[in-house]
Amino acid sequence: MKDRIIGGYDNFVLPFMAGVIFLGAYLLIGFVRILYNIPSGDRKKLLISLITPKTILKNIRDIICDCLIHVKIFKRKALLGYMHASIAFGWFMLILLGHIEVALFVPERNGILYYPVFYRYFVAEQHHTIRGGFFFFLMDFFLLMVLSGITLAIIKRFRSIIFGMKRTTKPSLADRIGLYALWSIFPLRLLAEGFTAGISGGGFLTNSIHYVFASFFGNDLNILPTWWAYSIALGLFFFAMPFSRYMHIVTETVLILFRNAGLKVTKPRKGFAEAEIYSCPGCGLCIDACPMNVLKKNVKYSSVYFIRFLRRHNTRKINEIAQKCLMCGKCSSICPVSIDSCGIRQAQRETITNILPYDYGFLKKPGLYPVPQPDCSTDPGKEKVLYFAGCMTHLTPAIIKAMTGIFDAAGTDYYFADENGGLCCGRPLMLAGKTRAAREVIEANTKMIMDSGCNTMILNCPICLKIFREEYSLKGIRILHHSEYIEELIQKKRINVKKNNMSYVYHDPCELGRGCGIYEPPRNIIKMLGELKKAGKERKESICCGGSLGSITLNYHDRNKITEDSLDSLIINNPENIVTACPLCYKTFGNMAEIPVMDLAQAVNKNIIKNKQI
Repeated sequence: MKDRIIGGYDNFVLPFMAGVIFLGAYLLIGFVRILYNIPSGDRKKLLISLITPKTILKNIRDIICDCLIHVKIFKRKALLGYMHASIAFGWFMLILLGHIEVALFVPERNGILYYPVFYRYFVAEQHHTIRGGFFFFLMDFFLLMVLSGITLAIIKRFRSIIFGMKRTTKPSLADRIGLYALWSIFPLRLLAEGFTAGISGGGFLTNSIHYVFASFFGNDLNILPTWWAYSIALGLFFFAMPFSRYMHIVTETVLILFRNAGLKVTKPRKGFAEAEIYSCPGCGLCIDACPMNVLKKNVKYSSVYFIRFLRRHNTRKINEIAQKCLMCGKCSSICPVSIDSCGIRQAQRETITNILPYDYGFLKKPGLYPVPQPDCSTDPGKEKVLYFAGCMTHLTPAIIKAMTGIFDAAGTDYYFADENGGLCCGRPLMLAGKTRAAREVIEANTKMIMDSGCNTMILNCPICLKIFREEYSLKGIRILHHSEYIEELIQKKRINVKKNNMSYVYHDPCELGRGCGIYEPPRNIIKMLGELKKAGKERKESICCGGSLGSITLNYHDRNKITEDSLDSLIINNPENIVTACPLCYKTFGNMAEIPVMDLAQAVNKNIIKNKQI
């Protein structure tokens, strides 16, 4: 190969270069702004992570799997995964191979930004070689891969149901510009390289285009217009990117670096949150996932639109969506970028509610603390269990009765911390954005728990479990959900259960499953009691019961529709009983289900073999 254009330049590269320079400047300014707005401690964590071998390897793996191959989407829907991967990975390989070709065949052009992109225009083939033929094949292969993905993307825009999506995001103006530019880039590249193949050579795809069109045009006058069109499409796409959903193509890599460094959301639109906002691909997977969208009118409250309004600084819409959300976490669990939209919503709520007055000063006054101080300090070698039922469990006393029955059957020496009333764990305050008030409650509860001398803490409520694990500092204390503890009791043969001929379906509570990652212990226990049937949606895709404390403004009618949808998913295989492991879910389903609903503790206590403990 050799240069065929004197100076290696032509004016048609100007749209491309203008777009690249604009995008590069935008990204640089944005990255500096994000770094400036994250806490100094987070900047230090980020720097350390970038030189830590284990984190470096994780960064590389996540960038390849999430940004190029889109493994998460593949696992959800293979066709949808291929569409994303073919475009992302194929385009990446075209860029990489373009740079390799320049380095091998015209090394004097190394460092010229546009040269690898328009390589086929600027070079001429002197003679065919095996090495050159190999690159022609690879370039055409990956171009064909991208074109297949673009074809699927066009089909998806009009027939999304084929890809397992009932609804897709309504594109903004910038989205449409970026979308149509993206659809144009690679067909125009195929035409441009096909028209030039007689001069610069080509592979199986570009040579075929050349042979077809050469018979129609008979000369090379069509070469330059197609390269101009290709360059304009690229430039237009780059100009549209910062204002469209396609910004995620470059910002997702930064988000992965931040996440693997352990950064968290602290403000709703600054620092780490801004990196998440601009990494949203706008794919719309969260629309079908959101339980509120069982009613079409609530589609506008989906995470993808919440993030869109954050980008637009539309405070009224941001606050409306932030307060409506159930905070069930389903959108985050299925998000291909793993955006913590619930964390951003909670941070936004803080800007609304933290200004409201409150007074928890009574917590620090002697004699006014509502929870008596337990004494579990005797016999240091013995298991010392603190049972914290929580607010919602006190509203469902049948669960408390079942738990105390299990404790007695197992011979557990426990202290019932909030038997006569006590403080909330603080999670509802946090969900409402009242973080300062929650911190005061957490401090008071922490003192009570640490003073108890107990080494194991048992909780019925997944809401309590999540906050005790994530927000409390309880060194040396095991914090267990009652499903984990009951499974442990059965494994150690401290209780025996009988298997009956009943069938059960298990509902994964949001905070227990998606929130704390506890999926197997409840299922393992139910299999010991009877037949476990599958729900329509379960594990990380389990549908919220509708009773979530997370929503501040969702009305009763809309909640009931969510509950009905969740129940429809649970009874799809005709179980005889519904089992959950959350007092809020138990109470919500119990009001509407046509078959018996029970908490896991009730199911176990009912089937304990009395006087058979070993």
